[in-house]
Amino acid sequence: MAKVAFIGGGSFGTALAIALAQKKIQISIWARDEKVVNDININKRNSKYLKEVKLPEGISAYTNMRDAIEGADVVVLGTPSHVIKEVSEKLKDIINKDAIVVNIAKGIEQNSLKRLSQVIQEELPNNKVVVLSGPSHAEEVAVNIPTTLVSSSFDEESAKVIQDLFMTDRIRVYTNTDLVGVEIGGAVKNIIALAAGILDGIGYGDNTKAALMTRGMTEIARVGMRMGGKPETFYGLTGMGDLIVTCTSMHSRNRRAGILIGKGYTMEEASKEVGMVVEGMKACKAFHLLSEKLNEDMPITKTLYYVLFENKNLDEAVHELMTRDKKQEIY
Repeated sequence: MAKVAFIGGGSFGTALAIALAQKKIQISIWARDEKVVNDININKRNSKYLKEVKLPEGISAYTNMRDAIEGADVVVLGTPSHVIKEVSEKLKDIINKDAIVVNIAKGIEQNSLKRLSQVIQEELPNNKVVVLSGPSHAEEVAVNIPTTLVSSSFDEESAKVIQDLFMTDRIRVYTNTDLVGVEIGGAVKNIIALAAGILDGIGYGDNTKAALMTRGMTEIARVGMRMGGKPETFYGLTGMGDLIVTCTSMHSRNRRAGILIGKGYTMEEASKEVGMVVEGMKACKAFHLLSEKLNEDMPITKTLYYVLFENKNLDEAVHELMTRDKKQEIY
């Protein structure tokens, strides 16, 4: 593998870039923020997102996207979900047609409600698209803590190429051809993690979080299967695995934002305090609309939507969830 280009100078992309640079692979990073680019090139750090981590040799950063992707065999999209379309449009005329595009963002497009791989493929129809997902905090990947990921694509050979590329003695990568299930699991778990943080902020305990995560997993699987995902995917690394790590760790920006909301912060105040894009907020709005379109029951997502966007009282929201009609536990 000659060169890998990362589009976006965020935490997870940088962490993966570190892992590849340690394998002596040439890495370039494109970022809008000139301060981030200069920090990477001059100080060998990305202090904005990974404060204490020293970057290895072999990583160069650019503010010009064309320069960053020149000669790249793999282009990794590490931008927030809401700019995936914009970035893909910019790549259209400059990307190598043989380059594999790897998406590491998690979410669905707000207006069209399309999966991100669909958005990318529409803009870059000549490139193979792979999604890399799983229970993986950037802060841990960057310092070589053992991590597992899943490389998923409708094109199995491309998924295997990316599996080989990112596999190290500290990163174990599996393949999965259920691209729909992998993407939906990664997107909806952010909604549940945001809700889990709110429960922590209110002061509820382990019983409540266990109930939320379990029933949240049901919502993930229900909407995912409705969209064409396979049931077993949702109980694997990109479903249950990602849900566990995001709902329980303080590395999770969704959980941290939720804790603040549970303590009385507004959604805007919580986002500002966290200092990074909180994907669960955008996903909640999108999946609430999608659930209505599909006529699919997602009570946690629906309730969180009313808390975030309709200023519903938290105590009232919890009360309504707990006092819904009696039913048999089903999946």
